[in-house]
Amino acid sequence: MARKIWQKNPPDRRPHGNRPHGPRHRARPAPLAADGPAILYGWHTVKAALENPARHIHRLLATENAARRLADDGVPLPIQPEIVRPDVIDARLGPDAVHQGLLVEADPLPSPAAEELAPEGIVLVLDQITDPHNVGAIMRSAAAFAAKAIVTTARHSPEATGVLAKAASGALELVPLMTVQNLARGLQALRQRGFLLVGLDSGGEADLADLPLRAPLALVLGAEGKGLRQLTRETCDRLARIDVPGEIKSLNVSNAAALALYVASRAVMPR
Repeated sequence: MARKIWQKNPPDRRPHGNRPHGPRHRARPAPLAADGPAILYGWHTVKAALENPARHIHRLLATENAARRLADDGVPLPIQPEIVRPDVIDARLGPDAVHQGLLVEADPLPSPAAEELAPEGIVLVLDQITDPHNVGAIMRSAAAFAAKAIVTTARHSPEATGVLAKAASGALELVPLMTVQNLARGLQALRQRGFLLVGLDSGGEADLADLPLRAPLALVLGAEGKGLRQLTRETCDRLARIDVPGEIKSLNVSNAAALALYVASRAVMPR
């Protein structure tokens, strides 16, 4: 896998199509401040948040049809939904957001500390991956492969809200997101917990599939276009590449994460 193996995903520009129209809401919600609550939208994202008892919901905006669908699916409602027209949610998110008639304002989920992570399974470590579409897709793959956590930096990483949450399609509620101030120290903390630190890099000593992997395992992925930073590379126990047979050798970082999770899970997870 090349250090520049991944490229940014383009923004999702799919049209939202014809949305159901319910009765007009009396008041249009005011825009949120930058330091306000997490904004979650879309069916899978909002449904998972409503079903997560650890998620403190402040507000639920729903179109008439979306509210009916929540009721039909038996989704628990910790608060009473505010029935609004689709354009009210459009005004909050922009016309390109595929919200499916649902928007939630909620508290961010707490970030676990390294000492709270059980020394088992696989965690993903993201070295300044900034694109929220990519991070959301990585979270979705992490949930699919039962990763125990995702570790990211407090700076140079997207917030767990909005586009990231939509791309994660509910995985934000399933995979703990651990935020560290300094990634090298965070990696050292994982090592002290018994994790094997494997960085994914074109200069890796071997294909990831050929390394003697073990749990607990931390897979470290670098930023789009730049790869792992030097200090991150030096902190890892091993560096591995992902060999692919085709003529195109570069993968988007979220695709590389999914492939690495597949290879590693087969090596370290019980079947």
